[in-house]
Amino acid sequence: MKTTETTAPVPAESGMPVTKIDVPAKKPGKEKKEGGVLNVFSHGVLVIWAFMVAMPLLWAVMTSFKDDASIFGSPWSLPDTLHFSNWSRAWTEANMSDYFLNTILVVGGSLIGTLVLGSMAAYVLARFDFPGNRFIYFLFIGGMSFPIMLALVPLFYVVNNMGLLNTIHGLILVYIAYSLPFTVFFLTAFFRTLPTSVAEAAFVDGASHTRTFFQIMLPMAKPGLISVGIFNFLGQWNQYMLPTVLNTDPDKRVLTQGLVQLAVSQGYKGDWSGLFAGLVMAMLPVLAAYIVFQRQVVAGLTAGALK
Repeated sequence: MKTTETTAPVPAESGMPVTKIDVPAKKPGKEKKEGGVLNVFSHGVLVIWAFMVAMPLLWAVMTSFKDDASIFGSPWSLPDTLHFSNWSRAWTEANMSDYFLNTILVVGGSLIGTLVLGSMAAYVLARFDFPGNRFIYFLFIGGMSFPIMLALVPLFYVVNNMGLLNTIHGLILVYIAYSLPFTVFFLTAFFRTLPTSVAEAAFVDGASHTRTFFQIMLPMAKPGLISVGIFNFLGQWNQYMLPTVLNTDPDKRVLTQGLVQLAVSQGYKGDWSGLFAGLVMAMLPVLAAYIVFQRQVVAGLTAGALK
């Protein structure tokens, strides 16, 4: 074993002899080798996981440009010619344009309402101490554990009695109520990580609670708002159970209902190429939103986890 000699520091005026101590030298290659094996294993797992996630998406995009015969005859081969007519047929004949417009109205309105109401409730629960604070907070958490399937029948009668059945604004209100528990839970933890000195300085300068929240605290919570907004957008965009029960009007169907209608509209002769084209149409906005706000989502999750 290789050794290195180290000299213990001794004051010069002491006159004591200098003692040399043999210390075993570390092998730099050993730690590097162990870290390299771990990195290769972790990167290999990530590559396999990325392949498992990306392959179905790429296959769906590839299949959307094939005809029905090629889909069943050679499902894994590249299309010989790009059939853009699948997309135009799904967009016009299957009324995907109307479904897209209805979905944008419902998801856009519910997302804005969820973020505004959820951020206000979370800010109050995180910054102010009052009787019942923890009780209200745990009520929101309890809403996350309540299965929506159990509430479909009473929810149908409540919405019907309020005259909101088969309406866009009725579906927006239901989406907001469905998304508020997770939004309040997420943003409450995020608002607790923000510095209180900024809000105190605003109060000293004469700002009201409303102005402090909307002009100071809410912009500081932008990473958290984007993160929870992406999660709510994914859940509301892909929601199928609630619109199926509460929205039976054919003219006000959302995108998930339209995809089901597209699948069964041909009877025993399914329009598979058009169905895959519609599926990719529904997938692209979600994928684009995540790609655009990817860094903000990661920043919001990290800021909410660390204090």
